[in-house]
Amino acid sequence: MTTVSPGPSPRRRAVLTRRVRLLVAATIAYNLVEAVVAVTAGTLASSGALIAFGLDSVIEVASAAAVAWQFSARDPELVERREKRALRIIAVSFFALAAYVTLDSARALLGDGGAAPSTPGLALAALSLAVMPFLSAAQRRAGRELGSASAVADSRQTLLCTYLSAVLLVGLAVNGLFGWAWADPVAALVIAAVAVREGRDAWRGDACCAVPAPAAAKGADHGCACCA
Repeated sequence: MTTVSPGPSPRRRAVLTRRVRLLVAATIAYNLVEAVVAVTAGTLASSGALIAFGLDSVIEVASAAAVAWQFSARDPELVERREKRALRIIAVSFFALAAYVTLDSARALLGDGGAAPSTPGLALAALSLAVMPFLSAAQRRAGRELGSASAVADSRQTLLCTYLSAVLLVGLAVNGLFGWAWADPVAALVIAAVAVREGRDAWRGDACCAVPAPAAAKGADHGCACCA
């Protein structure tokens, strides 16, 4: 017989809820700045990758805002009722991101213009690559212990932003050094495929490890690589 853990205590749940709110607020603030810088730099350099990165930041803000709305409720039961709607918002944001990146990548591969080198873009991509993994990991841990699928899904959105930062950094560097304009859109198409998968999982409510940590610690196999 398997013993099911009741999850975090009310006091611990309150601490985790406040932590999620703070992490979401930090994510929103950072992504708002990131969006403005990326879109501005992308427009100046005629870089579709930078503009797409900026729009991804806008989508990340929408995703984080959905989680903030969910956890703005003081009643734990109301938080749980808002869970499904928040997950749907996150899923739609994933799909929107995948659609835009796919269209923009196709345009770039067809040779519709070339981007000029962008030093601000390189700096922004490097900074995001350093910051985003920590935000994602912190929110994922809190979301898993709290048992919140939407918080975990939003942490995966932030992690996807990390991948896009790496793609952008490599794409801008390769384009600037060697003039290989095709490198960025090809890598971006891989990210778009990942975004579709994450959106599907969020829509179904299959956010990775969205179970209270004590239950997961009992040895149950959730088939989830990010639990490691």
